[in-house]
Amino acid sequence: MGVLIFQLGIGGLLILGDMQGLRLPTFGPDAPRLTEPVRPGDQRRTFRPDRDRPVTQPARDPGELPNRLVLTQTDGTTYRLEGGISAGDADRLAAMILQSDPRPETLILQSPGGSVQDALALGRTIRAEGISTQMLRGEFCYSACPYLLAAGTTRDISPDASVGVHQHYFGQNTFLPAAFAVEDIQRGQAEVMTYLDEMGIDPLVMQHALSTPPDQIYVLLPEELARYGFTPPKE
Repeated sequence: MGVLIFQLGIGGLLILGDMQGLRLPTFGPDAPRLTEPVRPGDQRRTFRPDRDRPVTQPARDPGELPNRLVLTQTDGTTYRLEGGISAGDADRLAAMILQSDPRPETLILQSPGGSVQDALALGRTIRAEGISTQMLRGEFCYSACPYLLAAGTTRDISPDASVGVHQHYFGQNTFLPAAFAVEDIQRGQAEVMTYLDEMGIDPLVMQHALSTPPDQIYVLLPEELARYGFTPPKE
Protein backbone atom coordinates (compact mmCIF):
# COMPACT_ATOMS: atom_id res chain seq x y z
CA MET A 1 0.00 0.00 0.00
CA GLY A 2 2.84 2.37 0.87
CA VAL A 3 4.47 1.79 -2.52
CA LEU A 4 1.15 2.44 -4.30
CA ILE A 5 0.70 5.76 -2.46
CA PHE A 6 4.30 6.65 -3.31
CA GLN A 7 3.69 5.92 -6.99
CA LEU A 8 0.47 7.95 -7.03
CA GLY A 9 2.33 10.87 -5.53
CA ILE A 10 5.06 10.61 -8.15
CA GLY A 11 2.46 10.35 -10.90
CA GLY A 12 0.58 13.39 -9.64
CA LEU A 13 3.76 15.44 -9.55
CA LEU A 14 4.62 14.42 -13.09
CA ILE A 15 1.24 15.35 -14.52
CA LEU A 16 1.31 18.64 -12.64
CA GLY A 17 4.77 19.21 -14.06
CA ASP A 18 3.58 18.51 -17.59
CA MET A 19 0.70 20.94 -17.17
CA GLN A 20 2.79 23.73 -15.64
CA GLY A 21 6.13 23.14 -17.36
CA LEU A 22 7.76 21.93 -14.17
CA ARG A 23 10.32 19.19 -13.65
CA LEU A 24 10.05 16.40 -11.12
CA PRO A 25 12.29 17.23 -8.16
CA THR A 26 15.55 15.31 -8.21
CA PHE A 27 15.93 15.33 -4.42
CA GLY A 28 19.19 17.22 -4.30
CA PRO A 29 21.90 18.78 -6.46
CA ASP A 30 22.91 17.38 -9.82
CA ALA A 31 24.38 13.91 -9.45
CA PRO A 32 28.11 13.23 -9.90
CA ARG A 33 29.39 11.35 -12.94
CA LEU A 34 29.12 7.58 -12.97
CA THR A 35 32.90 7.37 -12.76
CA GLU A 36 32.70 8.61 -9.16
CA PRO A 37 32.59 5.81 -6.54
CA VAL A 38 29.29 5.33 -4.71
CA ARG A 39 28.85 5.12 -0.96
CA PRO A 40 25.79 4.71 1.29
CA GLY A 41 23.50 7.69 0.82
CA ASP A 42 25.43 8.89 -2.25
CA GLN A 43 24.29 6.49 -4.97
CA ARG A 44 22.74 8.60 -7.73
CA ARG A 45 24.95 9.24 -10.73
CA THR A 46 24.43 10.97 -14.06
CA PHE A 47 23.79 8.40 -16.77
CA ARG A 48 23.93 8.36 -20.54
CA PRO A 49 23.82 4.80 -21.87
CA ASP A 50 25.98 5.64 -24.89
CA ARG A 51 28.70 7.30 -22.81
CA ASP A 52 28.87 6.37 -19.14
CA ARG A 53 30.53 3.39 -17.50
CA PRO A 54 30.94 2.71 -13.77
CA VAL A 55 34.19 3.36 -11.94
CA THR A 56 34.76 -0.35 -11.27
CA GLN A 57 37.34 -2.03 -13.50
CA PRO A 58 36.08 -5.05 -15.47
CA ALA A 59 38.18 -8.16 -15.93
CA ARG A 60 37.70 -7.68 -19.69
CA ASP A 61 37.04 -4.62 -21.82
CA PRO A 62 33.89 -5.25 -23.87
CA GLY A 63 34.55 -2.20 -26.02
CA GLU A 64 31.49 -0.42 -27.36
CA LEU A 65 28.43 -2.49 -26.54
CA PRO A 66 25.98 -3.23 -29.38
CA ASN A 67 22.63 -1.44 -29.52
CA ARG A 68 20.81 -4.79 -29.43
CA LEU A 69 21.35 -7.79 -27.20
CA VAL A 70 23.93 -10.27 -28.45
CA LEU A 71 24.17 -13.87 -27.23
CA THR A 72 27.59 -15.52 -27.41
CA GLN A 73 28.86 -18.80 -25.99
CA THR A 74 31.83 -18.45 -23.64
CA ASP A 75 32.34 -21.91 -22.16
CA GLY A 76 30.11 -24.96 -22.42
CA THR A 77 26.65 -24.00 -21.19
CA THR A 78 27.72 -20.50 -20.10
CA TYR A 79 26.80 -17.68 -22.47
CA ARG A 80 27.18 -13.91 -22.47
CA LEU A 81 24.18 -11.65 -23.04
CA GLU A 82 25.39 -8.11 -23.74
CA GLY A 83 24.19 -4.87 -25.30
CA GLY A 84 21.21 -2.57 -25.24
CA ILE A 85 17.71 -4.05 -24.95
CA SER A 86 15.83 -3.05 -28.10
CA ALA A 87 12.25 -3.56 -29.21
CA GLY A 88 11.90 -7.08 -30.59
CA ASP A 89 14.84 -8.48 -28.61
CA ALA A 90 12.59 -10.63 -26.42
CA ASP A 91 11.30 -12.76 -29.31
CA ARG A 92 14.65 -12.78 -31.12
CA LEU A 93 16.67 -13.85 -28.07
CA ALA A 94 14.08 -16.35 -26.88
CA ALA A 95 14.39 -18.12 -30.24
CA MET A 96 18.19 -18.05 -30.04
CA ILE A 97 18.20 -19.47 -26.51
CA LEU A 98 15.84 -22.29 -27.45
CA GLN A 99 17.88 -23.14 -30.56
CA SER A 100 21.30 -23.01 -28.88
CA ASP A 101 23.26 -26.23 -28.58
CA PRO A 102 24.17 -26.77 -25.85
CA ARG A 103 21.26 -24.99 -24.20
CA PRO A 104 22.37 -22.10 -21.94
CA GLU A 105 22.44 -22.84 -18.23
CA THR A 106 24.05 -19.54 -17.17
CA LEU A 107 23.85 -16.08 -18.73
CA ILE A 108 26.53 -13.50 -17.91
CA LEU A 109 24.84 -10.11 -18.23
CA GLN A 110 26.10 -6.68 -19.21
CA SER A 111 23.67 -4.05 -20.48
CA PRO A 112 22.83 -0.35 -20.13
CA GLY A 113 19.13 -1.26 -20.37
CA GLY A 114 16.47 -0.25 -22.86
CA SER A 115 13.00 -1.64 -23.57
CA VAL A 116 11.29 -2.65 -20.32
CA GLN A 117 8.62 -4.69 -22.09
CA ASP A 118 11.25 -6.75 -23.87
CA ALA A 119 13.22 -7.20 -20.65
CA LEU A 120 10.14 -8.53 -18.84
CA ALA A 121 9.22 -10.90 -21.68
CA LEU A 122 12.78 -12.20 -22.08
CA GLY A 123 13.11 -12.51 -18.32
CA ARG A 124 10.12 -14.83 -18.23
CA THR A 125 11.78 -16.98 -20.91
CA ILE A 126 14.98 -17.11 -18.86
CA ARG A 127 13.04 -18.23 -15.78
CA ALA A 128 10.93 -20.76 -17.70
CA GLU A 129 14.10 -22.34 -19.12
CA GLY A 130 15.68 -22.64 -15.66
CA ILE A 131 18.67 -20.44 -16.56
CA SER A 132 20.89 -18.80 -13.92
CA THR A 133 22.16 -15.24 -14.26
CA GLN A 134 25.59 -13.92 -13.35
CA MET A 135 27.48 -10.63 -13.16
CA LEU A 136 31.26 -10.46 -13.14
CA ARG A 137 33.63 -8.02 -11.47
CA GLY A 138 33.49 -4.51 -12.88
CA GLU A 139 30.56 -5.17 -15.23
CA PHE A 140 27.23 -3.36 -15.14
CA CYS A 141 23.49 -3.94 -15.45
CA TYR A 142 21.34 -0.77 -15.53
CA SER A 143 17.81 0.44 -16.18
CA ALA A 144 15.80 -2.51 -17.59
CA CYS A 145 18.72 -4.96 -17.31
CA PRO A 146 18.05 -5.77 -13.62
CA TYR A 147 14.79 -7.40 -14.76
CA LEU A 148 16.87 -9.90 -16.74
CA LEU A 149 19.15 -10.34 -13.74
CA ALA A 150 16.12 -10.98 -11.51
CA ALA A 151 14.94 -13.78 -13.81
CA GLY A 152 17.81 -16.13 -12.99
CA THR A 153 16.86 -19.25 -11.07
CA THR A 154 20.04 -18.44 -9.15
CA ARG A 155 21.82 -15.08 -9.28
CA ASP A 156 25.58 -14.79 -8.82
CA ILE A 157 26.55 -11.10 -8.55
CA SER A 158 30.13 -10.06 -7.89
CA PRO A 159 30.36 -7.47 -5.09
CA ASP A 160 32.36 -5.40 -7.58
CA ALA A 161 29.63 -5.47 -10.25
CA SER A 162 27.33 -2.45 -10.68
CA VAL A 163 23.51 -2.79 -10.71
CA GLY A 164 21.36 0.32 -11.09
CA VAL A 165 17.75 1.45 -11.54
CA HIS A 166 15.88 4.61 -12.56
CA GLN A 167 12.61 5.83 -14.07
CA HIS A 168 12.51 3.71 -17.14
CA TYR A 169 11.37 3.34 -20.71
CA PHE A 170 8.23 1.57 -21.86
CA GLY A 171 7.27 0.59 -25.39
CA GLN A 172 9.18 2.44 -28.09
CA ASN A 173 11.68 4.08 -25.74
CA THR A 174 9.05 6.41 -24.32
CA PHE A 175 9.96 7.73 -20.93
CA LEU A 176 7.82 6.42 -18.17
CA PRO A 177 6.29 8.30 -16.52
CA ALA A 178 6.68 11.69 -18.28
CA ALA A 179 4.39 10.93 -21.23
CA PHE A 180 1.76 8.89 -19.42
CA ALA A 181 -1.29 9.80 -17.34
CA VAL A 182 -1.45 8.51 -13.77
CA GLU A 183 -3.59 5.54 -14.85
CA ASP A 184 -0.95 4.47 -17.36
CA ILE A 185 1.84 5.01 -14.86
CA GLN A 186 0.10 2.73 -12.39
CA ARG A 187 -0.57 0.09 -15.04
CA GLY A 188 3.07 0.01 -16.10
CA GLN A 189 4.40 -0.03 -12.56
CA ALA A 190 1.91 -2.72 -11.55
CA GLU A 191 3.22 -4.91 -14.38
CA VAL A 192 6.82 -4.39 -13.24
CA MET A 193 5.98 -5.02 -9.58
CA THR A 194 4.04 -8.18 -10.43
CA TYR A 195 7.03 -9.39 -12.43
CA LEU A 196 9.48 -8.68 -9.60
CA ASP A 197 7.24 -10.54 -7.17
CA GLU A 198 7.11 -13.53 -9.57
CA MET A 199 10.91 -13.55 -9.62
CA GLY A 200 11.24 -13.43 -5.84
CA ILE A 201 12.43 -9.80 -5.74
CA ASP A 202 10.99 -7.33 -3.23
CA PRO A 203 9.04 -4.76 -5.30
CA LEU A 204 10.14 -2.07 -2.82
CA VAL A 205 13.30 -1.81 -4.91
CA MET A 206 11.11 0.33 -7.19
CA GLN A 207 11.17 3.18 -4.67
CA HIS A 208 14.71 3.92 -5.84
CA ALA A 209 13.74 3.69 -9.52
CA LEU A 210 10.72 5.95 -9.17
CA SER A 211 12.68 8.66 -7.37
CA THR A 212 15.63 8.67 -9.82
CA PRO A 213 15.14 10.63 -13.07
CA PRO A 214 15.90 9.00 -16.44
CA ASP A 215 19.16 10.91 -16.88
CA GLN A 216 20.50 9.48 -13.63
CA ILE A 217 21.00 5.97 -12.24
CA TYR A 218 20.67 4.77 -8.65
CA VAL A 219 23.42 2.22 -7.99
CA LEU A 220 22.34 -0.50 -5.56
CA LEU A 221 24.81 -1.38 -2.82
CA PRO A 222 25.59 -5.06 -2.10
CA GLU A 223 23.52 -4.88 1.08
CA GLU A 224 20.56 -3.53 -0.92
CA LEU A 225 20.89 -6.33 -3.46
CA ALA A 226 20.60 -8.74 -0.54
CA ARG A 227 17.74 -6.80 1.10
CA TYR A 228 15.62 -6.87 -2.05
CA GLY A 229 16.38 -10.52 -2.85
CA PHE A 230 18.80 -10.29 -5.77
CA THR A 231 21.44 -12.07 -3.68
CA PRO A 232 21.09 -14.33 -0.64
CA PRO A 233 21.41 -12.57 2.72
CA LYS A 234 24.70 -12.94 4.54
CA GLU A 235 24.78 -15.64 7.19
